[in-house]
Amino acid sequence: MGRGGGRGGGFGGGGSRGGGFGGQRGGGGRMGGGFNSGRGGGNNSGGLFGGGSNHRSGNNRRPRMGPVFFGGSFGRRRYSPGGGGRGGCGGIFTAVIFMFIIFSLFTNFDNFLGNDKSSNVTSSTVEREPLPAGSVDESDYYTDELNWIGNHTQMVDGLQYFYNETGVQPHVYITDDISIEGEPTVEGKPTSEEMEAFAKNKYDERFTDEAHLLLVFYEPIPDSYAMHYVTGSQARSVIDTEAGDILLDYLDRNYSNTSFSDEEYFSQSFKDAADRIMEVTTSPWIPVFIILGSLAILFLVYKWWKSRQLSKKREAERTEEMLNRPIETFGTSEADELAKKYDDDHTN
Repeated sequence: MGRGGGRGGGFGGGGSRGGGFGGQRGGGGRMGGGFNSGRGGGNNSGGLFGGGSNHRSGNNRRPRMGPVFFGGSFGRRRYSPGGGGRGGCGGIFTAVIFMFIIFSLFTNFDNFLGNDKSSNVTSSTVEREPLPAGSVDESDYYTDELNWIGNHTQMVDGLQYFYNETGVQPHVYITDDISIEGEPTVEGKPTSEEMEAFAKNKYDERFTDEAHLLLVFYEPIPDSYAMHYVTGSQARSVIDTEAGDILLDYLDRNYSNTSFSDEEYFSQSFKDAADRIMEVTTSPWIPVFIILGSLAILFLVYKWWKSRQLSKKREAERTEEMLNRPIETFGTSEADELAKKYDDDHTN
């Protein structure tokens, strides 16, 4: 499997199809890259098209170059003026604050780096509950028509994790042949409608419930690929449009990760998607505001402490000055000075 294509604009739409148990099947998607087959009409299943180059053989067929993204973003002293004891205490306090600030900044910077890694992935804004146990008539986790998967355990690990977290059992269908009613697609470049029809037919063929997610991964030639998912009507309560976009985002992003084998590519993408889907994404600015607020409070406390220390110092200086004054100077006043001057004048 060669991976390297770009991602482009979105498609998806108004229509939907009822499942065998009633209700509607749903999803969402986008298309772009090497297939460039145009926008599909009204549908409510997801797909993604892309293409690239630099094919490699073996179980890791991803290109060395990363994907090209189109549209959108995919996508941190002072010392106390007092004496020795007070100065030491002030210095220690200042050092503690300084170290706290540095630690906070580095922690915040690391958080930004961590968040940036998933900045091109759709945020999860809804609290979701997994499907209840017993909703799924359990089946195999993948169909591999191209013999890509050499490590069954590694492949199934992430898919089972997705199932455990969401209650929706995924199935990955890997193929290089998209045929509609026995007829191959034109020039091996299926439209979004053809991908949708193929995926829905496979869903009906393979599953007896509406609690599955079927992902069709189509790669007729190295580095030219298409992905399309269908969710059962019951699974749709968990894998809504936003959740489907999250899954496609991770599949799209991990496609260019040359450190992943084919098994790891699918497994890790589903695992990452499950974690993000089932937890509301926290804004990266919240910890920033918490840190800034904490620093502001510490600064105010420090300023109050410094002001109090300065007042104590001035009081101590006044006390020391009084203790050091000659005793003869106590009790003198302007009245005493005037009386002394009057006595001198009277004597003269």
